[in-house]
Amino acid sequence: MNLGVLMADVEAGKVQLPDFQREWKWEDPRIASLLATVSLGYPIGVVMMLETGGPDVNLAPKLISGVPEAGTVSPEQLLLDGQQRLTSLYQAVRAQRPVNTFDPRGKKLQRWYLIDIEKALGDDGDREEAIISVPPDLKLRDDFGRTVTADYSTTELQCKNDVFPLWLAFDMPKIFEWNTQYVGGDPTRAARWNEFFQRVLNNIISYTVPVIVLKKSTPKEAVCTVFEKVNTGGVPLNVFELLTATFAGDKAFPDFRLNDDWHERKKRLDTKPVLRGVENTDFLQAVSLVTTYARRMDHLAQGRDAAQAPGVSCKRRDILRLKLADYIEYSPRVEAGLLWAAGFLAQQHVFKSADVPYRSQLVPLAAIKAMLGPDADTHSWGAKLRRWYWSGVLGELYGGSTETRFARDLEQVVAWIRDSGPEPGTVSEASFQSSRLLTLRTRNSAAYKGIYALLMREGCMDWIYQQQLNIASFLELNVDIHHIFPKAWCDRVKVDRAKRESIVNKTALSAKTNRRIGGRSPADYVTKIEAAAGISGRDLDAILATHLVDPAALRAADFEAFFAARREHLLALIGEAMGKKVMDAEAESPAAFEDEAEDPTDSELVDA
Repeated sequence: MNLGVLMADVEAGKVQLPDFQREWKWEDPRIASLLATVSLGYPIGVVMMLETGGPDVNLAPKLISGVPEAGTVSPEQLLLDGQQRLTSLYQAVRAQRPVNTFDPRGKKLQRWYLIDIEKALGDDGDREEAIISVPPDLKLRDDFGRTVTADYSTTELQCKNDVFPLWLAFDMPKIFEWNTQYVGGDPTRAARWNEFFQRVLNNIISYTVPVIVLKKSTPKEAVCTVFEKVNTGGVPLNVFELLTATFAGDKAFPDFRLNDDWHERKKRLDTKPVLRGVENTDFLQAVSLVTTYARRMDHLAQGRDAAQAPGVSCKRRDILRLKLADYIEYSPRVEAGLLWAAGFLAQQHVFKSADVPYRSQLVPLAAIKAMLGPDADTHSWGAKLRRWYWSGVLGELYGGSTETRFARDLEQVVAWIRDSGPEPGTVSEASFQSSRLLTLRTRNSAAYKGIYALLMREGCMDWIYQQQLNIASFLELNVDIHHIFPKAWCDRVKVDRAKRESIVNKTALSAKTNRRIGGRSPADYVTKIEAAAGISGRDLDAILATHLVDPAALRAADFEAFFAARREHLLALIGEAMGKKVMDAEAESPAAFEDEAEDPTDSELVDA
């Protein structure tokens, strides 16, 4: 398309943006560089548009930044890719108003753009030097604004200084008026103008932009996929943003805005620290699960053919097919399910977002609760739900592509809990190899965070403060996971590094207790712990046992005896949580230690 025609369509409102597009945000130097590129006739990349009026894609439109509201028409095309470039060009060469932009530090500016005729006719490689950016009054200043160094505020001054105002580039009558005043009957200036027009200005006037147009028949999921693949702005589109535009076009609910709705729900979810990592796409997945599950159950309840029943799913295509009425009906139940999940996780002693083994598992958990209702909290149903949860965590089954598992778990877990179906695949498939304990070293592993929570759930107490590590003491005492045999001591006595960093050698401790431990031998630090806590050796031994630590091995600083005993205790704890025996395949030698980032909280604090 010719750039001038495209700019006219933008101004008329024939080309608009879908509502999900972010605001225009190009900075001043980038706009100047774009203008230089166009003035040379060089390519600026492909623009992508979508025809409006399709049966599957009904997106709410919005005008491109800077286009006046008055006189615009309904869009014929929506701009999917090229917003920043076309907005910059529209404001700089068509709108005939100062461009609203930013400096490199993000400060808002208004700028006009002109081009130095003499420099533009020089070396093409220096074309960016020919582009001049000036404030709204068309005056450049120095000395903190006190001294005017260049004045382009009138046509006479522009002609005198040999600078052409680029905002006239597509207004031929005004170009003719400006040219007449510039030449003024001078043959030398006439020749210079003709050369400038042919070599520079005509590049802008005749510039063509490659445009890919998606037909109105393009399905919604294809629009989303194409946008993700070709968008050159570096900001990927997700299903939430596409649904935002889709819902905004729903005539049955003209005042509904998905982004506003999510913002309010997010504020309520964030009151629970454990839910602060939940994203809008997680929420939509859960809504899709609940919607499709309800649709399937309704089909079956009517006695209709099970083979023809709609499937349960939360894949992108299914989320994009959500109707606003579905969202309005089921989103409150999903929000309630997530808030309930925060309490469920607290019972499992997972208290903050960073310690959630799998954020993704919150999606089916909230959906399961939404379908079970209050019965999810009964003793028998709760026990099954806990077993499913820990099977997913300790079996590490939620680490890859999970949409299929989400849907399968929702159907199977609800049926299993209601005694109308067999054990879910996540429960039956889950396994834990005993040798895995040697490779659980950081929070990058869901099972690592899971074992940390299980230890607290079993009632372990802080070594100094007479408190169980529950949600209140966890925050008050600044509890985190720390080494039992300190790193510095392990290095001095040449303990294998893989064993040293294993979850077997770590437990939940308060910050003060960790400072008392420092880098000392356990044989030394236990007496400091006893003194700080004001308790006897027998009492401390009882507290150590709540961490599944053998007190005798710790007091003797016998790492191997400690490690072997605690390993067995942890395997039993894991087996109990999963409801099955752990596969005890004793590793012949520790797994090779990979160079991975260690938890910053694992650092030792020397006791002053």
